[in-house]
Amino acid sequence: MNQIDPGTPTWLAARNDRAAFRLMLEHGPLTRSRLGELTGLSKPTASQMLARLERVGLIRPVGELSGGRGPNAVTYGVRTDRITGVAISILERSIQAVVVDAVDHEHPIVQIATDAVERTPEGDVRAAVRAACAEAGIDESSVSRVVIGVQAAFFVDGDELSFTDTLPGWPAVGARRRIEEALGLHVTIDNDVNLATMAERSAGAAQHTASFALFWIGEGLGVGVDLGGVVHRGASGGAGEIGYLAVPRTAAALEPDANDFTDLLGGPAVARLLGGDADHLTDLLPRVAGDEAMLTALADRVILAVDPLLAILDPSMIVLGGPTGIAGGDRLAELVTKRIDPAAHPNLTVRTSGTGTQPVLLGARQQLVDQIRDHLEADISLAT
Repeated sequence: MNQIDPGTPTWLAARNDRAAFRLMLEHGPLTRSRLGELTGLSKPTASQMLARLERVGLIRPVGELSGGRGPNAVTYGVRTDRITGVAISILERSIQAVVVDAVDHEHPIVQIATDAVERTPEGDVRAAVRAACAEAGIDESSVSRVVIGVQAAFFVDGDELSFTDTLPGWPAVGARRRIEEALGLHVTIDNDVNLATMAERSAGAAQHTASFALFWIGEGLGVGVDLGGVVHRGASGGAGEIGYLAVPRTAAALEPDANDFTDLLGGPAVARLLGGDADHLTDLLPRVAGDEAMLTALADRVILAVDPLLAILDPSMIVLGGPTGIAGGDRLAELVTKRIDPAAHPNLTVRTSGTGTQPVLLGARQQLVDQIRDHLEADISLAT
C-alpha cells in the first residue's frame, strides 16, 4: 500500500473511503443518500467515495431502490467475487470445509472422507478447496487464503506440528510451507480447539467474560485458554493438550486402567459408559441428554480434569464444548458446578458451549473474514 501523509486531501479521502467500505460491510448494500446519512457527509462526497471504491473493484451496483418520485436510487454492495477464502477442519477420518467471503455469506459446508486415501497437507487442502468451491458455485481462482484447524499443536514460528496422531501424511515440520508453495495460497494453521475458543469468545457463551477455558470433550480432549480476549498458545503451541496429562489416583475408582485424561474422558471411554464402541460415539451421544445416571458419571470424570484448570488458571468461566460436552447440555454444566468448592472459586461459572455444531469452522471463518477485509481495505489507497 502506498504511504499517505496524514492530514492531506489524499489521506482524508482514503479515510472516508475506508469508513464507507466498513459501513457497507456492516449494513449491506447502500444508496448514495443512505451512505451520506450514515457518514454525515454530503451527497456529492458520498458519490465520490462510491466512485473511487467502484473504480478499484471493491464495490459494484447491486440493485435499485424506489424512493417515490424521480428515478430509482442505485444501491451499491461489496463485491464478494474478488477475494474468497476457505475454512477447513481436518478431522481423523474426514475433512470439513466452507467458502468464506468478505460479507460472511452462509455457504454450504462439505465433508470429504479421507479413509484409504494417501494423505499430504497439500493434497488435503486442495481437495477441501475444490469441494467447497464446487458446492458453493465459486470460482477456485478467487480463493487466496485458507485457515485450517487441525487436531494437533502448531508452533507458528517454526512451522511445526506435534501431537499429530490424527494427521497421517502431515510432516512434523513444514506443512504450511508445502501448502503455500503447492497451491499459491496464504495459509493459517491453528489448533482446532483454539479456533473453537475464538468462536466462543465472539459468538458463544463467553462473549462477556473476562477470561475462560473451553474444555473440549470429544474423540480427544483439549483446552482453549482465553485470557482477556487473547488465546494462550504457549511457547511452542502446545498449551491445552490436557488429554496427555496423567490422571489423579482418585480416577482409579472410575476407570481403573486410565493413565491419562483421554483414557478417562475420550471417545472410547465415553462410548463404553454408553454401552457401545468408539466408532459409533456420534450415534451414542444423544442418549446422554435426560439420562441422570450417565450425566452424573460424566460429571464425576469432568471435574477431575477441571480441577487442575481452576488451580492454574482461576478463570471466570469454564465452557464445556466438543461433542460430549454439548451432548451433556446445561444439566452437565450444573452437575460440574455442584462439584466445585464455591468458597475457593466464588466468581466461577460453568456453561455449555453456545457456538453450535461447527465451532472450529466458525472460528476459522471469523479469522478469514478479518483477513479478507483487511486485504481489501489495503487497496483503498489506490482509489484516491
